[in-house]
Amino acid sequence: MDVFGEALKDQFIKPPADILWVHNSYDEPEEMPVEIYFRNEAEMPELELEALKQCKGKVLDVGAGVGSHALVLQKRGFDVTGMDISPAAVTIMKQRGLKKAIEGNILEYKGGKYDTLLFMMNGIGLTGSLAGLKVFLKTVKDLLNPGGQLIFDSSDLMYLYQEIAFPQRGYYGEVSFRYEYKSVKGNWFKWVYVDKKTLKDLAAETGWNAEVIFEDQQDQYLARLTLGS
Repeated sequence: MDVFGEALKDQFIKPPADILWVHNSYDEPEEMPVEIYFRNEAEMPELELEALKQCKGKVLDVGAGVGSHALVLQKRGFDVTGMDISPAAVTIMKQRGLKKAIEGNILEYKGGKYDTLLFMMNGIGLTGSLAGLKVFLKTVKDLLNPGGQLIFDSSDLMYLYQEIAFPQRGYYGEVSFRYEYKSVKGNWFKWVYVDKKTLKDLAAETGWNAEVIFEDQQDQYLARLTLGS
């Protein structure tokens, strides 16, 4: 069941949605305010606005949710496609007026080439692990036009472990999540948050140039990756 999608549908059709719980592998469940996915440009934080500013050419917004970022880019005249793995999210994107919205998994996608691949709200985490991110950085090159770029934000999760036990195995930014909505729980899925140094090391190892182009006060940063010469 698309638990996340059910919450999005309720927020879109008959707001407000019930509480969307996010269970994690490191601490207690947290509430995720569903309305955050429907915010307009004026409600977006500076990091996201900077990411949109850095977009160029033909854009694929990966993990686009209900299309809030893609709709801003479309309004600015970009040729932008929103992609999400949730069928409900894709339907809502279209209903909200996004001209190009596709259901899909970027890890399996072969549908075209773009100038910018955009991942917002820690979306690069869908690669699941450092090993998964490394494989992704090798294979995603085929989706970029010459001079193309990856734009995404991530976080250094070291701050979490000031009060809870540090993981005994694996990279500390590798975590697992599951959604719960109206007492229905979805499947666990893996996610990765990567610190800046590790990202730059992985990028160099896989033939990318990585630069941090923005940092906020909540341990989040915005990165741009371009292919090395």
